[in-house]
Amino acid sequence: MITVFRDAWIVTQNDRREILRGDLAIDGERILSVGGRYGDAADEEIDCSGDILIPGLINTHTHVAMSVMKGVVDDLEFPDFLDKVFRIDADRTDADLALGTKIGCMEMMRSATTTFVDLYYSEDVIARAAQEAGLRGICCWCCLDEDKTTQKGNPVRNCKEFHRRFKGERKVVPGVGLQGVYVCNEETCVQAKEFSDEAGAPLTFHLSETVGEVNAHKKRYGLRPAEWLSHIGVLGPRDIAAHSSWVTMNEVRLMAEAGMSVSSCPVSNMKLATGGVCPVPEYEKAGVNVSLGTDGNTTNNTLDMIAEMKVLGLLQKHSRWDPTVALAQDLLDIVTRNGAKAVGMEGLLGSLEPGKYADVVVIDGGMPNVRPLVRENIVANLAYSLSQADVKTVMCQGDVVLRDREHTTLDPEEILPQAEDAWRSLCLR
Repeated sequence: MITVFRDAWIVTQNDRREILRGDLAIDGERILSVGGRYGDAADEEIDCSGDILIPGLINTHTHVAMSVMKGVVDDLEFPDFLDKVFRIDADRTDADLALGTKIGCMEMMRSATTTFVDLYYSEDVIARAAQEAGLRGICCWCCLDEDKTTQKGNPVRNCKEFHRRFKGERKVVPGVGLQGVYVCNEETCVQAKEFSDEAGAPLTFHLSETVGEVNAHKKRYGLRPAEWLSHIGVLGPRDIAAHSSWVTMNEVRLMAEAGMSVSSCPVSNMKLATGGVCPVPEYEKAGVNVSLGTDGNTTNNTLDMIAEMKVLGLLQKHSRWDPTVALAQDLLDIVTRNGAKAVGMEGLLGSLEPGKYADVVVIDGGMPNVRPLVRENIVANLAYSLSQADVKTVMCQGDVVLRDREHTTLDPEEILPQAEDAWRSLCLR
């Protein structure tokens, strides 16, 4: 099936960062042509006159099923936050996990996201719900020490079984997760890394989110978390380390040598008052791939990557007293190209180019917050002026999941009324 987006501003995000005016043609799941006039017959034409096409955004750290837990752990000290979340997690059911995932996917697609990296248990339930929604899930099963988990059985073995069942499924990439060094001993970390290497699967984990985590780990092992993970051989090119704020330059160098990625989560870190600012310029200068995550709805409390992108830029500028860091183009790269690299899919995602998956977002060029709209200011408008209200249509791997601001894969009238009962059953205990 040939679908053509007609007469749009196309922010390609290709190597030359070209901004073109013309048509974008899709053949099935893949982009067929970009720019100019597509003159052949099309099965569907979408009028985008005056609108902007961008690649789907990539959220490299979240816990999507927590979308039914908004507002239950706000305004708490970090240890109290974790304690309450872990207690609620122990009582979750497949039904509320699936519901939370669908609500989270609806929120993400409305804010231009087509791919997300999830870290949780019961990723089989989350993967199925994400498939129903039509988004791409990099679903990383949470591994931690067996004596510290509420999972039935050994978490690493559970992860392996999940990977076996979902490998090759459309729009699902089964991966490996580590909760963090505070609940993962050397054996757990090494086993997770070995399986990631064996399966070629992504590996994600929380890293150096708080100064307390760092100090406790150094007191116990004599090394900071990233130093210790490097020492035991866990750091590598498939790794995505979430948060990664409390690091030294030596750790930055070790992470760069490993060829890994970090996922900065600025809103979550500020809301939890964990202190420290992810050293994005230092990471980039050293060669660490920087991507962006929202974290979950208990700590953000949204999954809005458009808002997160702007906050990332403003926090970097403000905290350094330097408006020349985190430029608009850098921010757009972080949520597209860098995200694609983080999940190991840079050949398929992150830009609008022939042969890549058709992950396409239509931004309403008629909205006042993005006007005036000229070639010279499009990138700045995307980085600093954009709102999720501007998202008109979203396609993920050739499937339209949001058309003219209406969901096509999920029924909000059926799903959303279930949210309050799920919240009460989980949180009023």
